[in-house]
Amino acid sequence: MGTIISVVNQKGGVGKTTTAVNVAASLGLKGKKVLLVDLDPQGNSTSGYGIVKKSLEVTSYDVVMSDVRPQEAVIKTQYKNVSIIPATAKLAEAEIHLLQLEQRNHQLKKALLQLKDDYDIIIIDCLPSLGILAINALTACDKFIVPMQCEHYSLEGLAQLLTTVKKIKKSANKSLTLMGIVFTMLDRRLLQSNEIMRDIKDNFPPSSIFNTVIPRNVRISEAPSHGMPIIYYDKNSKGADAYQRLAAEIIKRLG
Repeated sequence: MGTIISVVNQKGGVGKTTTAVNVAASLGLKGKKVLLVDLDPQGNSTSGYGIVKKSLEVTSYDVVMSDVRPQEAVIKTQYKNVSIIPATAKLAEAEIHLLQLEQRNHQLKKALLQLKDDYDIIIIDCLPSLGILAINALTACDKFIVPMQCEHYSLEGLAQLLTTVKKIKKSANKSLTLMGIVFTMLDRRLLQSNEIMRDIKDNFPPSSIFNTVIPRNVRISEAPSHGMPIIYYDKNSKGADAYQRLAAEIIKRLG
């Protein structure tokens, strides 16, 4: 049975989708069968894999609303061992429609349980909020990864997220655990970045922080406009190397 991992941070622009897209591709190259679930109405993971959203008939909206069998939404990507459940802007409507359902927080979990045996790892790219879709993701997953930029507001966001996680652990998903915080878009020349990184390392056990740090890297930011994960866009870049190392760490932590 596969492991479900949510990539979550309610703060936007921290490299969440970039991490989900590139970790999925790197795990695929390492021989893991991966399903990436785009749970963000912006659909950036979907376009990050070169999928044209206008052509999509079945998406994560239909999966969350139980309108289809989840298998019907899965698309095999052109990249090794990676499939995706894509998203479009329609997913935003799910936030409203889910409120009318009794089991509103368990919709995604019900769907992914039907797919769990087919993959080694399922990665959920969450939207930047702690609304009903993010709660669905945290209820459905076994572990979660927090991509984090080293800036002041990130600390506040992390505290909010961990408060939400505590509530979900109590009410809906007792086995939910933090797999790790990963520092993204890091520029070691900035004094503030180094201070915040030190701060977090002082306040969290070493096991809850990934050793791999994702650097600020032009090639990483170029790759999505070509619809390619960084490892395929420029395998010799610092960004590709960092995500390969992060994927190796994830495999190691999964045992």
